[in-house]
Amino acid sequence: MSLIVDVLSGGVRGGTSIMYAALGETVSERSGVINLGTEGSMLVGALGAYAIGVETGSPWLGAIAGAVCGGLLSLLHAYLVVYRGASQFASGLSLLFLALGLTSLFGAAYVGQPVVGFDQWDVPLLSSIPFVGEILFQQDPLLYLSFAMVPLVWFVLFKTRIGLLVRTAGERADSLTVHGYDVRVMRTGAVTFGGMLAGLGGAHLSTAYANAWFENMVSGRGFIAVALVIFAVWSPSRVMAGAYLFGCAIALGPALQARGYEINQFLLDAVPFVLTLVVLTVLGKRTLSSSPAELKRVFENAPPSG
Repeated sequence: MSLIVDVLSGGVRGGTSIMYAALGETVSERSGVINLGTEGSMLVGALGAYAIGVETGSPWLGAIAGAVCGGLLSLLHAYLVVYRGASQFASGLSLLFLALGLTSLFGAAYVGQPVVGFDQWDVPLLSSIPFVGEILFQQDPLLYLSFAMVPLVWFVLFKTRIGLLVRTAGERADSLTVHGYDVRVMRTGAVTFGGMLAGLGGAHLSTAYANAWFENMVSGRGFIAVALVIFAVWSPSRVMAGAYLFGCAIALGPALQARGYEINQFLLDAVPFVLTLVVLTVLGKRTLSSSPAELKRVFENAPPSG
């Protein structure tokens, strides 16, 4: 394959785990809660999926376990910030460190163990389309599921009653209370669902992308996902485009090295994070001004309403 196809195909594969996590964070932040523990949800999801995949031989059971693990960690975050009034930033970071410790402890037994992961599945007819087929339709089932997840999250958020309630919790929490809804329930559900998607992203990373487990394998993708939500202005479709952009930044290094280009590995590893900083520097202030109202209170360190 050409360098361009390699980078784009690798970008789609490498960006899928980020996209799952960013979609989940979009739902969470639309309700007014930011989750810096997204990285931790991806980590426990990656280990949960890998461990269950090893023990059962079923990658699908592994993916479900990954989503459950990610959701449980985010449920703890929701409890701390929604019901106990803890700082959203402190809680998210604390749970990230908890996830690092737990996965290091319980994941040691699975390092080097083979897993039955998701195989590449070529979509009939579409996979044979020149250029596009190689990039989009010669991938794994979890990646194809992510194609459907983007319009599904958009539809639920903007075209259903539950989506309206979630967005109202992030924009006008007091009005939910006036109409008899419990804002805490809406936010807890949104944060937990967001964690489940982050866990699914971790599952994709360990059982479809790398087919391996090693300590701290998420390597900052969760933080990239949180930054991507701001970059995408809380829009699921823009999240998809942004995730693939960052995925291409991740795929660039291996593609160049495979062709014999002698470029410092540490420099290549820094490219996605430099890109994140550049994007936030250029777009950060403008996009933050359009964030959900309750989220602005978090950034301004003001107590949430509702």
